[in-house]
Amino acid sequence: MNDSSWGAPQGAGHRVAPEMQGAAAGPAYDVHDAQQTRPMPIVPDVPDAGRDAEDRDHRDQGAGRLSGGPLFRDEKPQEPMPTAPPPPPPPQKKRAGRDLGAAIGVGLGLGVLVVVSLFVVKAVFVGVIVLAVVVGLWELTSRLEERKGIKAPLVPLAVGGAAMIVAGYARGAEGAWIAMALTALAVLVWRMAQPPEDYLRDVTAGIFAAFYVPFLATFVAMLLKADDGPQRVLTFLLLTVVSDTGAYAVGWRFGKHKLAPRISPGKTREGLFGAVAFAMAAGALCMQFLVDDGSWWQGLLLGLAVAASATLGDLGESMIKRDLGIKDMGTLLPGHGGIMDRLDSLLPTAPVVWLLLVLFVGSG
Repeated sequence: MNDSSWGAPQGAGHRVAPEMQGAAAGPAYDVHDAQQTRPMPIVPDVPDAGRDAEDRDHRDQGAGRLSGGPLFRDEKPQEPMPTAPPPPPPPQKKRAGRDLGAAIGVGLGLGVLVVVSLFVVKAVFVGVIVLAVVVGLWELTSRLEERKGIKAPLVPLAVGGAAMIVAGYARGAEGAWIAMALTALAVLVWRMAQPPEDYLRDVTAGIFAAFYVPFLATFVAMLLKADDGPQRVLTFLLLTVVSDTGAYAVGWRFGKHKLAPRISPGKTREGLFGAVAFAMAAGALCMQFLVDDGSWWQGLLLGLAVAASATLGDLGESMIKRDLGIKDMGTLLPGHGGIMDRLDSLLPTAPVVWLLLVLFVGSG
């Protein structure tokens, strides 16, 4: 028996079951009895706070199981197992960046050519200097035109450069300066045959090339002019080569601190110290045993000066090549680049060696 059978009123729309219709037609029921009968109170469902909290706990635990969270409130989430770091890559050996075998072979070949021409006939070595100057001018002017559109006239530069070398050997510094002035004038006149656009730019580059390559090389011819000229030239070449070799060897093995990273990232301070040490040692030996009336302490000063000038010359050409956006001035010498890539440290060192030898032992 449900709660609705306890005194539920029958309204107008209330239907009487067929089986009850006979009973309804029987004797009327007592209204007094009906009034004594009260409906059973309907008690609303009141949620049990404790049970609801427990149900929520079970729901939370179920959600935790589904989401991978903790099963209990005081349980901490499990942290992922740490993965082992990948093994470090094996150390790579330093590389020279050039074909070392070709570089050594070409260097030895050039050394033999220089020594043979130097000690057989002085005039032959003067021809070697002229050839190197003309090729160097061709490389420099070609790169200027290719990369910057600068048309420095090669013909007057080549003729004037050769004249500078010969004049320096025959007449000394006076002859070299006169040949330099005439070469600059020839560059100005030669460029007039072309349209005037960029005239100033082209002649400025031409005069710079005349000074940078043939005029500085003239001091090598002036070294050769002395009585012990071959020994002086050999000292100049040995100190420059030893300085470059010391810088390369020490910098490659111990170099960590960059010397001029924006100009030449490969050069280091440790390499500069190596250049100074090697050049000073070689200078002491050369001045003591090669140059007439030379002394070992003079060689120390000479080696220090050569290391400084050779490094500055190398940085100077590196600046030019960076401005032009190239790595080498040419490809004539395998493993070395071009002629200008070998003359970069020799050219600015020549006047330094010439001047110090004149001060130490005279012009000869």
